[in-house]
Amino acid sequence: SRAIAMPMPRRQPYKTRPLPKIWLMTDSRLGNQLLSAVRKLPLGSGVVFRHYDLPHAERVALLRQVARLCRQRGHRLLLAGDGHGKADGVHGRPRYYSTQILSMPVHNVAEIRYAKRIGADLVFLSPLFPTRSHPGGRALGMSRFSALARLAAPMKVIALGGMNRNNARAVTARKAYGWAGIDAFIK
Repeated sequence: SRAIAMPMPRRQPYKTRPLPKIWLMTDSRLGNQLLSAVRKLPLGSGVVFRHYDLPHAERVALLRQVARLCRQRGHRLLLAGDGHGKADGVHGRPRYYSTQILSMPVHNVAEIRYAKRIGADLVFLSPLFPTRSHPGGRALGMSRFSALARLAAPMKVIALGGMNRNNARAVTARKAYGWAGIDAFIK
């Protein structure tokens, strides 16, 4: 007999604990300041571990250090890409159905619609402002960011791209659930 393929059920939103409002996006630019940046985050913040360019063994070893520090500080840890280790969720396209936190990077209407369709808990909407990560890249600006953030509801929107503590206050007061950065945590 032939098995009937059943569609994957829509995942249920993550409801175990409130999601952090402040996030560190890791990458190789942090260098040896990574663990210091994780320590500087307010207790209960979030970390999205990326480090795509590291060889597998180095990535796993660094992920273990970051995971241990996140547990000590009450941070939520999301894993982007491949890796091993205990994380609270996944950042990017999920490979399997999960009750963990699911976040997605989004930059336009199509990506927001996809994130909604798969049941993402939060989206990192970027780039709000010009950023060192993508020199010369076109920023959304406040007007376009606001329109996309409204479209993303009820998912939680995290502002990303050129963010720092000063501009985060203005953005989160009206437009976003929280904010994320890289450079903002290494100065």
